Formats: sequence, structure tokens, C-alpha cells
Amino acid sequence: MFRDDALEGKTILVTGGGSGLGLSMATRFAGYGAKVAITGRDAAKLERAAAEIDPSGERVHTQASDVRDYATVEAAVSGVTARWGGIDVLVNNAAGNFLAPTEDLSPNGFNAVVSTVLNGTFHATLAVGKGMIERKRGGSILNIVTTYAWTGSAFVVPSAAAKAGVLAMTRSLAVEWATYGIRSNAIAPGPFPTEGAWSALMPTPEMEAEAKARVPLNRFGKHDELTSLAVFLVSDAAPYINGEVVTIDGGEWIASGGEFNGLTRIPREHFKAAMQAMRPKKG
Repeated sequence: MFRDDALEGKTILVTGGGSGLGLSMATRFAGYGAKVAITGRDAAKLERAAAEIDPSGERVHTQASDVRDYATVEAAVSGVTARWGGIDVLVNNAAGNFLAPTEDLSPNGFNAVVSTVLNGTFHATLAVGKGMIERKRGGSILNIVTTYAWTGSAFVVPSAAAKAGVLAMTRSLAVEWATYGIRSNAIAPGPFPTEGAWSALMPTPEMEAEAKARVPLNRFGKHDELTSLAVFLVSDAAPYINGEVVTIDGGEWIASGGEFNGLTRIPREHFKAAMQAMRPKKG
């Protein structure tokens, strides 16, 4: 689908790049010639991911940071800039999510998701965007959102609120920063199995089967399908796409609306019992 050098000459920073879709995108970017920097909170995980992305280490850079803390994000951006001269593409992938009845949600639980998803996206966007503006070479920002950013969804209120904010940020900066040659777009994935998110959002076979049944194509997404879309959107093949959100969910959201709304059909006491069973035992 792409030339082998489709991303040659680009430096790409992927937040949350040590696992899941972030790692899949980073690996694919490097495969098409990009220099790839990955960041996340776990330095050991980043090193393992880097060995998978590029065993030689020439096209990969790691630096631990917490997107909730602007100072660490700024330090990571400075590290990439010092090594490679600047960042051409930012992929805001770092996120957090969990299922919870909202009446049982604590303020800390709400803030944990919002500070990672919304604040974290802003922190990385600000740190990288300022460098792009200073270099006067333009750039591309790609945010990973979700279809319930515009529909909302039961049981994931913090994530829905935060992703809606990221969606608004995407469209706002598409207009505001276009004058600097910076494009801002987003991908809204449906269900793509990942080790971390899958255990938190699809913890039982019944919930996984219910999720698959909502997808008209009757299957979950494959990582290479999403990474192909990401490569296209950040490449020079899409220079006039700006402020767009591309849904890749097999038709799920138009068939069923909010991703977790179907869980309202489960008796609430049964749902809460399942959530309680998922919580780690203390002591």
C-alpha cells in the first residue's frame, strides 16, 4: 500500500508507545523509514518495546515520562529534539479507562482518567507544537479518540468526557495552527484487542461476545488495519486532510451508538457484582 520510504525523514513521537496500539503504530512507522520516539511511565517496558521496534536502536528513542506532568513531557520532547533536531509528527495515544457505574465513581477515579487523556494530550500537544512552530517546518498531530467521544457511553463517563475534549481540541487546533502548517487529525477506533485495555473493558467472555455482536462485520479490528490508517494520515500522502476524525470500527457505532450502552441491559446488581469481582483484593 505504501512505498518503503513513505515516512523517511520524519521524526515521530508516540505517547503510550510501550505497548498496545501505541507500540503497533510505532513499529509500523519505523518500518516505513521514520525515526520513532516512544514515551510512557515504565522505562523498562519502553526498552523492551524499543528492541521490538528497531533492534539496532538507530531509529528508536525512549524516554520515560508521565503525560499528566507537563515538566516530564517537556523533558521528553527536549530529549528527542536534542537527538534528532525536532519532531515532525506527534501521536497522542496515551490513555486510561475502566468500567464503573458513575454513582460508584470517586473524584480521584474521574481525575485519573481525565488527567491522562485530556490533560496529557494537551501537555504533549503544547510541548511538541511549540517546537513545530519555532522550527517553521509545519507538522502533523494525530490524536486517538473514540466513537463515544460524540455519542457518550454508559459506564465510561470519565473517558467519554475526556475524549470529547480531545476531539474538540483536534478540531480547534486544526483551524488555529493551520497558519503554521500544522495539521491536526484524529482516529476513532472501535474494539481493537490490546493486552491492557482488553482486560479492563472486556473482562469476561460474555462481555467480549456482546461487543463482537455489536460490530456489523462480526469481528474485532486488527492492529495492522489501524496502523495503515495512521501511516496514511501522518504521511505526505494526506497533506490536505486537516481537522478530520476517521472512524475505524467495522460499522459499530452507527449500528449501536455508545460502545458500552448495551451493558445497561444487564441487571444493575449483576453488573456491579462483576465490577466488584474485578477489583484487586487489598491486604
